[in-house]
Amino acid sequence: MKVAVFSSKPYDKASLEAAKGAIDWHFLEPRLDALTASLAAGCQAVCAFVNDDLSAPVLEKLKEAGVTMVALRCAGYNNLDLNAADRLGLRVARVPAYSPEAVAEHAVALMLMLNRRLHRAYNRVRENNFSLEGLLGFNLHGKTAALIGTGAIGLATARILAGFGCRLLAVDPRPNPAFEALGGRYLPLEQALPQADIVSLHLPLTPDSRHLIDADSLALMKQGVMLINTSRGALLDTQAAIAALKSGQLGYLGLDVYEQEGDLFFEDLSNAIIPDDVFQRLLTFPNVVITGHQGYFTQEALSAIARTTVDNLDAFGQGRRSGNELTKA
Repeated sequence: MKVAVFSSKPYDKASLEAAKGAIDWHFLEPRLDALTASLAAGCQAVCAFVNDDLSAPVLEKLKEAGVTMVALRCAGYNNLDLNAADRLGLRVARVPAYSPEAVAEHAVALMLMLNRRLHRAYNRVRENNFSLEGLLGFNLHGKTAALIGTGAIGLATARILAGFGCRLLAVDPRPNPAFEALGGRYLPLEQALPQADIVSLHLPLTPDSRHLIDADSLALMKQGVMLINTSRGALLDTQAAIAALKSGQLGYLGLDVYEQEGDLFFEDLSNAIIPDDVFQRLLTFPNVVITGHQGYFTQEALSAIARTTVDNLDAFGQGRRSGNELTKA
């Protein structure tokens, strides 16, 4: 089976080839969109990532090119028009879980970096400035953390924070007994936010969750709260977050995702002028740390993603189901 791998980087090539499988990989650096879809001509499947465009027009072009399967090498599928895929008869499979610990550990790393001002301390020491002024942090022990979403990643984050001695709250319509076994307590969003010293987002992006954290929900939070988002950028209304940073309502902001990241993340733009004024404004705050969607980026996670992707493609090639298929609700 010939598979076009869009948005591929050297590490994608290495992990997918190491996963073996009877697959003829065709690695393509460009993102998948209406202009690049024709590059998949002659391939039975495409392998797509988080910022590839899988809207109806793109799926139609893939179908015309002879593609019959879309293999997502990620868990989220907010960039995919599932109804269009169903209408076109395209089979879709994803990687529902790879390494929840990878993302959870990155979320906590952002918490620690913001709290102890490690990004500022690192730069100071490099300039022979050993002053501690402005670097005062707080103990995580005894603080209240509210996890919005307690799936695999939210639960892994809860386990780490429980180890720090945090009080755990969560918001999720489907309570996880494993979270409650850690001593965690479920509350409605409007009750959890006012109690939290740290709010961490761990839920998929859907029409209902888009801008879940907006001006109103930010106003419910404690003055100086820490907010972490390692899930999907559009869960957070970025303009509202900027206003909250300016007022001091939001004391710390850690982002591994961004609403308009598709034109930025995974690329080296160090010699380019970034025209995104909102993103540039975020970078001006000393209490904001942004990483480029690297929460998943560990050796273990890449290997797991590659193995599941190969399993999904092998199952398709053999006319069977892998169990990771996405179907229209």
